[in-house]
Amino acid sequence: MGEEKKHDRDDAGELVLEKDKTTDKPRQHKVLLHNDHYTTMEFVVMVLVRFFQKTETEAMHVMLTVHHKGSGVAGVYSKDVAETKVHEVTEFSQDSGMPLRLTTEPT
Repeated sequence: MGEEKKHDRDDAGELVLEKDKTTDKPRQHKVLLHNDHYTTMEFVVMVLVRFFQKTETEAMHVMLTVHHKGSGVAGVYSKDVAETKVHEVTEFSQDSGMPLRLTTEPT
């Protein structure tokens, strides 16, 4: 992948190399929160506000989605950022005595 080169000739017959205009965008990854029967709803809302910059209303909506459907999207990021968020929140949750589980998956 990456850049392909096209071979063309100019008016004088000289070889002209032109970069292909298409570039691959990095694939985005969703950070998913998973429901469990121990982590409090308040804790999930606090995590969404603190780590994912959600408003209280947005955080409540995501938390209720997780509660009713089993999982919900906390955010969509580059792969590295998504994995860092999972690591930070997992560590914070464990330090807080909560078993909140997060995963990433490509969009």
